[in-house]
Amino acid sequence: MVTLGHYLVVSGMLFTIGSPACFCAGTFIIIFMSLELMLNAANLSLVAFSRFRVTDGLPNYNAQVFVFFIITVAAAEVAVGLAIIVALYRARRPLTWKTSTR
Repeated sequence: MVTLGHYLVVSGMLFTIGSPACFCAGTFIIIFMSLELMLNAANLSLVAFSRFRVTDGLPNYNAQVFVFFIITVAAAEVAVGLAIIVALYRARRPLTWKTSTR
């Protein structure tokens, strides 16, 4: 039987994988991917806590509703972040490709 501790261990491992990648990464894409991994670890722990907290015979679904807001904010963050990355790439790329002339 899967207990709350199992979910929290998996959530902790996901967050542990994502945090050094977020702080030590050199590219924006890796930073965004590791932030998403850390947000999903937080989502997993929220859903696990809400599933295993039973009041009056029913699980408490308040945290699961909160997870939908986190997913929405994460999707908006990725969309805005990728738009900024594309805009920076377009502004800094060379106008012409330099070819060697011999």
